[in-house]
Amino acid sequence: MPASPSTARAINDRLALRLLQQEGPLTAGQLKQLTGLSRPTVADLVERLTTSGLITVVGESGEQRRGPNARLYGIVADRAHLAALDVRTEGVRVTVSDLLGRELTRASVPIGGDTGTGPAVEQAVALVERAAKEAGAEELHTVGIGAPGLIDPVTGELRGSTGLPEWHRRLVAALQERLPRARVIVENETNLAALAEQRDGVARGRDTFVLLWLGHGTGAAVVLDGALRRGASGGTGEIGFLPVPGTSALPSATDCEGGFHSLAGAAAVVQLAGEHGLSGVAGREPAAAELVRGAVASDASPAARFLDALADRLAIGAASVVAVLDPGCVVLGGEVGQAGGEALAARVAERVGRMSPLHTEVRASTLGGAAVLRGALLTARDRAQDELFTPPGTPSRDSH
Repeated sequence: MPASPSTARAINDRLALRLLQQEGPLTAGQLKQLTGLSRPTVADLVERLTTSGLITVVGESGEQRRGPNARLYGIVADRAHLAALDVRTEGVRVTVSDLLGRELTRASVPIGGDTGTGPAVEQAVALVERAAKEAGAEELHTVGIGAPGLIDPVTGELRGSTGLPEWHRRLVAALQERLPRARVIVENETNLAALAEQRDGVARGRDTFVLLWLGHGTGAAVVLDGALRRGASGGTGEIGFLPVPGTSALPSATDCEGGFHSLAGAAAVVQLAGEHGLSGVAGREPAAAELVRGAVASDASPAARFLDALADRLAIGAASVVAVLDPGCVVLGGEVGQAGGEALAARVAERVGRMSPLHTEVRASTLGGAAVLRGALLTARDRAQDELFTPPGTPSRDSH
């Protein structure tokens, strides 16, 4: 059944906008060539998109050309402003961007463990408001939030998790209340890191892989056949609870101590380094990442032994994931994964290869901890563009 004229126009408009997003400013002739549409159809969609305020003339193509055919059309980047938040147990980082995802400002605020829920929420919300003002945004269209913990697959809300501060859950509601016109989206931090690595990082070109998050805590994000898998309760990838050898107890439903977290969480990495005579000083990155980065850069045998021991631990979690999912690629993410680089990734790959008959690449993250903020921004941008690029009355992709 052929599409109705209004549906066909919507499809053509979205196609043109996606091309302008990916390729940058284009002339009507270039749009015609890239879309395969007729000249009159392209002329009509350019007029519609210009009238709607989504695109505008941003220059001319070629030094010698003049006239309508030389006009370069681009997306109106300040049509909407977006915010992305990386919510950690010790603070919040935020970035504000335009509709194309270009960062306009970035800020952060530390939040101590003894800060009450109300004051912590107020500090975080005030940070977002200040960042938006600094970026020149009168209002925010979409806010993407990355946070540790489970996301309810039905409601999309952050569920209460033992060990995480209460202000994490309160923050989402507070932002929605203070920014009533904004769309607020919350996603698990590890899932966002995987999205960022797939779009901009070491997993580019892969539609099936697992990201092993190595930061303050541990987690995993599972991407199979191009789709992020969340599970029946939103708990896919809670690898910190995985029972493993080498711990003194078993994890419980409310405490991951005794699981993989006890081998690979930041505190465990720092302790392991100490057992090998390595110690760090307060720096710009978390202690565990600093120690791993220092060990990679060192020629001393204790550093090599520490990396070997850490690889032994990480391989237990990686091999477990490989045995169940056969992803073909495991990304060592988070600050520790990035700090370990190829030296740690190669060690883990060698050990997984000995434990599993399934061929598996092990890659080190190129984005590290910054992947969460990048993933949150990509999610916010996709949601905003999907809404703004869809003419009124046309179902969006998210509505199915």
